[in-house]
Amino acid sequence: MILLAVIALVSLTVVVWFFTIYNSLVGLKLQTDNAWSQIDVQLKRRYDLIPNLVEAVKGYMTYERDTLERVIKARTQAIDATGLKDKAQAENFLTQTLRSLFAVVERYPELKANQNVLKLQEELTSTENKITFARQYYNDEVQRFNTKIKIVPSNVVADLAGFKEKVFFEIETIQEREVPKVKL
Repeated sequence: MILLAVIALVSLTVVVWFFTIYNSLVGLKLQTDNAWSQIDVQLKRRYDLIPNLVEAVKGYMTYERDTLERVIKARTQAIDATGLKDKAQAENFLTQTLRSLFAVVERYPELKANQNVLKLQEELTSTENKITFARQYYNDEVQRFNTKIKIVPSNVVADLAGFKEKVFFEIETIQEREVPKVKL
């Protein structure tokens, strides 16, 4: 009878342990998914601002159609990207094309003085900062999740339950790590 009680207690302890760790893994996964959603919200805002900026500068930049077309193409690629790795690459390309657009705007004094362009650039810069913070938060959550699924004893539960590592949202090249310089 005592042996049966000990076996039941040990079994109950293992079940409680398993579900406690499982629930903490689910919680971390959901936090990571939420962090990605925050990035997605800011990226959508960025996508919505870009056509307005392009439209505002289009009339002034008759000789810079190539730059504008690259920005629109990069925006479309970023919107259409699927998977975190493709999304990160598309976003990095979009950031580069926006930098080139800002550099071109600097060459047009009438654009630098245009209030609509200034406001759109300010909103885009603010959105870029929010994307940076959202990326940082996402990567922090990914690190917490990935650490949890790799350490003992939660790695046992993670393997049994099929939890997989999440991918960081990283900036890929050293050039992209540089802070953009926008002179207005």
